Amino acid sequence: MTTVPATEHRAAPAPRTRRILAHAGLEARILLTNGEQLMVAILMPALVLLALRFVPVGRVDGLASIDTAVAATAATALISTSFTSQAIQTGFDRRGGVLRWIATTPLGRDGYLAGKILATLCVHVLQVVVLGVIALILGWRPHPVGLLEAVPIWLVGTIAFGALGLLVAGTLRTEAVLAVSNVLFVLFVAVGGVAIPSAAYPRMLGGLVDLLPSGALGELLRAVLAGGHFPVGSLVVLVLWAVAASLAVARWFRWTSA
Repeated sequence: MTTVPATEHRAAPAPRTRRILAHAGLEARILLTNGEQLMVAILMPALVLLALRFVPVGRVDGLASIDTAVAATAATALISTSFTSQAIQTGFDRRGGVLRWIATTPLGRDGYLAGKILATLCVHVLQVVVLGVIALILGWRPHPVGLLEAVPIWLVGTIAFGALGLLVAGTLRTEAVLAVSNVLFVLFVAVGGVAIPSAAYPRMLGGLVDLLPSGALGELLRAVLAGGHFPVGSLVVLVLWAVAASLAVARWFRWTSA
């Protein structure tokens, strides 16, 4: 009697949504368990909040100092996670060959990027909760309408700075990614219109700051969270940065370091 060999069954890959969610959870855990990344995501924005609350820097006439401090802190938190953390982590993934390997798995490149976006948004939620509690303790009393208006600005800012982070990570050597992302983070926050409004600079320099993604984000968040005048031009600038950076990533991002 001839024995018919049993048919081998190969496990099918998990559904696409489950793969992306699993990768997002992994990315979020990496961000939140890395001491350096956690410092950039939580500690640095918290220090900005405390400094701007008690030091007479970056204040706007007619607006409460705690409100302008919270707006600057929100912008700092967004840039730290969407730009700096993602640039550094993606840069090391690229050097280690992770990105090349990802392309051969069921997750794929699109799933990898989608997971990164979801992980970034998860970290943003944690930042909002932690920094929001600190701000409330310091006397912040948010207006519900302002919080709702901040959501679309936050999303556009996440796209703009996330794309810029990927552009840095996908075009420079890893050592350069680490240096450039940290230097740009400091410049964005300190002199790029986040901690200090563009109106505090001389006219020509202030106009240049307004054209930066950090300057546009800072002005928009001050408008909705501190009750300032809403700058339509800043919204246009931030959207243009988001579109241009995304197109640049699609054109020049390299998945391997070779």
